[in-house]
Amino acid sequence: MNDILATDLIYIFVFCMAGLAFAVGPFVAVYLLAPRMLRTTQQKTGQAIECGMDPIGDAWIRYSAVYYLYALVFVAFAVDVLYLIPVALVYGREFVVRDLVELSLFVGILSLVIIYAWKKGVFEWKRR
Repeated sequence: MNDILATDLIYIFVFCMAGLAFAVGPFVAVYLLAPRMLRTTQQKTGQAIECGMDPIGDAWIRYSAVYYLYALVFVAFAVDVLYLIPVALVYGREFVVRDLVELSLFVGILSLVIIYAWKKGVFEWKRR
C-alpha cells in the first residue's frame, strides 16, 4: 500500500516539475540565447525592437469594437465545436432519439447566438 502511495507521489512530483519546466523554460531559454547587444540597445533607446529593424510610426492601432465581438464569437464557437466532437462520438449507442434531441437543442441555441450577433451587426465590417 505504501509503495503505491509513494509511486503516486513521485508521479505527481514529476508532473509538477515538468509543468514548471514548461512554464519557466522559455524565459530561461530566451535569456540565455538572446544577443547581448540587443539588450543594451533596447535599454538605451527605450524602443521595442522587432526583427532587428527600427519601428516606423506608432505601434498602437485602434481596432473597432466589432473586431473584438467577432473574435469573441469565434472563440465561443471553437470551444463549442471542441465539445461537439467527443459528444457526437459517444452519443448514439443506446438512447439515439434522446441524444439527437439534446444535440439539436445545443446546436439550436448556438444558432440563436449567431442570429443575434448577425442582427447586432457583428459580422459587418464597415470602413470609416
